Amino acid sequence: MKTYVTNVFVDNQEKAEKFYTEALGFTVKNNVPMGENRWLTVVSAEDPNGPELLLEPSDHPAVKPYKEALVADGIPAHSFQVRDLEAERKRLGDLGVEFTVEPMDAGPVRMAVLDDTCGNLIQLIEMTDATQIAGE
Repeated sequence: MKTYVTNVFVDNQEKAEKFYTEALGFTVKNNVPMGENRWLTVVSAEDPNGPELLLEPSDHPAVKPYKEALVADGIPAHSFQVRDLEAERKRLGDLGVEFTVEPMDAGPVRMAVLDDTCGNLIQLIEMTDATQIAGE
C-alpha cells in the first residue's frame, strides 16, 4: 500500500494552483472541472509519478474552523521535504513567500514554516542525517 492522493484545503483553487506551481515548483497532474470547482492535483516535479496533492476547496463548513485552529496553533497542514532548506528559504523569500518560522534545527531535521497564501501553514523539512533522505 502507498499514498496515492492526499489533500490540502485551499480558500481559492486558482490562487493555490499559482502558488503551488509557480512558487513551490509542483506541476499540475489533474485539472478536471467539477461544477464550481475542479479536481486539481499537483505532483512534485522531482517525482511526477509520486503521490498527488489535491488542492481541495474549503467549502465544507467544518473546514474553516479546522484550518483557523491549525494556523492559530502554528500547526502546518502539510510537510514537504527539500534537499537544501537554506537555499529554498532564500529562493522562496525572493519570490515574496512569507515564513512564520525561520529555518531551525529540530532533532534530526532542519525545518521552517511558510504561509501558502490559501489559509494554510506548510512545513519544509531538510533531513540532516543523510541516511534518512527519502529516495536514497
